[in-house]
Amino acid sequence: MIKEKVSPILGKFKELKIIFIGIIFSFLWASASTATKIGLHSAQPFVISIFRFLIAGCIMLLISHLIMAKRLPQRKEWIQISIYGLLNITFYLGLYVLAMQKVSAGLGSLAVATNPVFIVLISAVWLSHKIDFKNIISLLLCLTGVFFAAYPLLQSSFATPSGILILLVSMIAYSLGTIYYSRQEWNDLHILTINGWQTIIGAVFLFPVLVLTYKSDQNNLDLNFWLSTFWLAIAVSIGAIQLWLYLLKINPIKASYWLFLCPIFGFLIAYLVVEEPLTFYTFLGVVFVILGLYISLSSKKIKEK
Repeated sequence: MIKEKVSPILGKFKELKIIFIGIIFSFLWASASTATKIGLHSAQPFVISIFRFLIAGCIMLLISHLIMAKRLPQRKEWIQISIYGLLNITFYLGLYVLAMQKVSAGLGSLAVATNPVFIVLISAVWLSHKIDFKNIISLLLCLTGVFFAAYPLLQSSFATPSGILILLVSMIAYSLGTIYYSRQEWNDLHILTINGWQTIIGAVFLFPVLVLTYKSDQNNLDLNFWLSTFWLAIAVSIGAIQLWLYLLKINPIKASYWLFLCPIFGFLIAYLVVEEPLTFYTFLGVVFVILGLYISLSSKKIKEK
């Protein structure tokens, strides 16, 4: 009788724990765009990126190799990590921070939430997976949502067409990186080792671009810069990703649904911290993106059954 009473309590506790972790993940992931906007007031985009990646990568490798005593990557794994770092760090986050110069923080978080749809569509092209009607409708709804959310921002100079284009290209790069990562055999290489080295290697690939574009008069490493960079490195690159991996391990499909909260948190954080406007178009855009994501993820759930 006691065991029967304890079991539901433990089950409820685990459920509440997952909900709490999901909410924290959504908040941290959505905060990246606003943190980036704050940092851009003090430094060039690639300066922020390089510092962020080096801090996050060094911390992860310190934990992985010195504290947890995990092994180093082997021959083929170095190539895999380098390709993953090129797609996931150099191109995705490099372009993302560049786009944040030209779009609002809220719009940046809204675009990030569309990644699952791009992953489904790119998988269809790359891996010859079948594209069904729901996936096409999902993409159209998400793009429509981004358009609605961007429309008033374009008029008020909170976004530019080139910024939106760079943002979408960065989402495609992230999706390519995700698919590439999932298709590789990692031979039980620890996730902190993979993330740590791909972050460092991605920063190395990005460094020549920093050298070519660096202008000393545009960089002031003040308190805002360091707060922004450390938040992006520790709270987002390490904290949010580890929470995301935990959610994925429990249930990949249910984990994806936490992305629904990202646009909501993203616009609220941007409104409260950097005073970006909230309009009816914002609400409409979020609704369209969430609806598109729901259709895409529910379609995936049906297939996996």
